[in-house]
Amino acid sequence: MPAPSVRRRSLAVIAALPLLTLAACGYGSEATTDNAKEKVAAGSSKIDGLDSVKIGYFGNLTHGTALVARQQGLFQKELGATKAAYQIFNAGPSEIEALNSGSIDIGWIGPSPAINGYTKANGTNLRIIGGSASGGVKLVVNPKKIKSLEDVKGKKIATPQLGNTQDVAFLNWIADRGWKVDANTGKGDVSVVRTDNKITPDAYASGAIDGAWVPEPTASKLVAEGGKVLLDEASLWPDKKFVITNIIVRQAFLKEHPKAVEAVLKASVEANKWINANPDQAKAAANRQLEADSGKALKANVLDPAWKSIQFTDDPLAASLNTEAEHAVKAGLLEKPDLKGIYDLTILNKILKAAGDSPVDAAGLGTS
Repeated sequence: MPAPSVRRRSLAVIAALPLLTLAACGYGSEATTDNAKEKVAAGSSKIDGLDSVKIGYFGNLTHGTALVARQQGLFQKELGATKAAYQIFNAGPSEIEALNSGSIDIGWIGPSPAINGYTKANGTNLRIIGGSASGGVKLVVNPKKIKSLEDVKGKKIATPQLGNTQDVAFLNWIADRGWKVDANTGKGDVSVVRTDNKITPDAYASGAIDGAWVPEPTASKLVAEGGKVLLDEASLWPDKKFVITNIIVRQAFLKEHPKAVEAVLKASVEANKWINANPDQAKAAANRQLEADSGKALKANVLDPAWKSIQFTDDPLAASLNTEAEHAVKAGLLEKPDLKGIYDLTILNKILKAAGDSPVDAAGLGTS
């Protein structure tokens, strides 16, 4: 019989599932703050006559650009008297739905939901307008059960969600090893267990899963529970770079309010520059925003290794997005998409040029 503490954690995992289901019914939680840096500066004016710009992001370190830009008041500074309003999401599909409905205007999001959202709307709903982050994804396993990559076969490995960015990456890795898994059911030579990142650490601790292919900070939370990093996904990519977070916008909003989009992108570029110049201060700022959003900061033994594994970049790494789409097609989760036009990097490159930085490329998937 399991020890009482293990039973309690198992029950906690089960009990959390209905709550997660209910949370998924909404778009995301509205975020409030008393951060003095987010106050509208006296004498500032509205951009494009807008009362607000609605910005979405995840409470993940891989969305560190948005966390830091908000914590440092950069969004509000660039938007002037136009209020920066926020919603926080746990899953890509709900953020895409919010974008489609107009509940948000601009969002930080992973490549798979951006691809899925774009293709399902036949290229009419969103554009990727900038990059944000690369890396920060790891395969973490129970070292007592899995000692080598070959040992993953026959085990239960979690991914955050069917068809999400990490799920597609793991399915592709499985296929490359010659193993078979039904993508939709997760059954096969490896059991792929779709588990919300919030409960993955408890699922691991209870023995419900043997490991997980997950983004930060979940990966480092598993290491803190005794897990071992078996594989860093960055090692599978050219130059160890692949897109983990993009910036998207509603096409109608981009057309009608380009100055507001430019303001948000300026804040993003400024945030990334500050992050890369001041990694320790930026890490602390991101953690303060996580605490403000969720009520709980990350402990140092999770925050420090997680932050080190993420690269913050304005480059959307478009070629890697195209490759990720090919992986989803190979897994049977996506029909071959036409991604031409998914990127519009015009405003970003204007900002980069003004700053004396090199332009970024859409890998043939731009609007022109």
